[in-house]
Amino acid sequence: MGLLSKNNVGGDEDLAKDFHFPTSKKALLIFTRNPELGKVKTRLATSVGDESALKIYKFLLQHTAEITANVQADKFVYYSEGIHKEDSWDNNTYSKKLQEGDDLGIRMYNAFTEVFSLGYDQIIVIGSDMYDLNTEDLDNAFTALKDNDYVIGPAEDGGYYLLGMKQPNQAIFSKKEWGKNSVLQATLDDLKNESLKTLEERNDVDYFSDIKDIKVFQEFLPDYLDTEF
Repeated sequence: MGLLSKNNVGGDEDLAKDFHFPTSKKALLIFTRNPELGKVKTRLATSVGDESALKIYKFLLQHTAEITANVQADKFVYYSEGIHKEDSWDNNTYSKKLQEGDDLGIRMYNAFTEVFSLGYDQIIVIGSDMYDLNTEDLDNAFTALKDNDYVIGPAEDGGYYLLGMKQPNQAIFSKKEWGKNSVLQATLDDLKNESLKTLEERNDVDYFSDIKDIKVFQEFLPDYLDTEF
């Protein structure tokens, strides 16, 4: 089945027309924002500035690419604004798509629906700002999904860093205050009568407090925030 993406950065027609043939029954969706100054990690930027926030986000994109490259599933990157040909996501490893919808819930539901229509049985979605995540975690999530209809990874801030399912479910993407600390509980309420595996709680990167004690981030901080290790 050929899927036509509406927006393509760099003028490459091959990415606009992406003919995808599944090689697995499992799919990993990676939701990402296009890395543009002043448009990523805005809450973090209030402490570290726009330039440092962008550097940190690019580092997190690269980290996400590294930990997902060898996951035993077909992989799709869903861009927020436009599809890039040359970036952290290797064109031979990742199918590239564009997010569609007015809010995060609609965009995720549309992505799940689109990829399920290609014949996949298990689909997991993650973001691209989780330093506290590795390849084994993702493989374990797919293993958990074998015996459960849903899998969820709670984030410390009251959201979730991972969500997986075996068929589309519009309800869990509706009536949520995205970006608020109520999202996880509201989603768990929707799934209270379902077969659900809850993974370990993890922390994503939204605020300076999330990274201030992690050595790898120090090189990206402005001098006035740099911490000696």
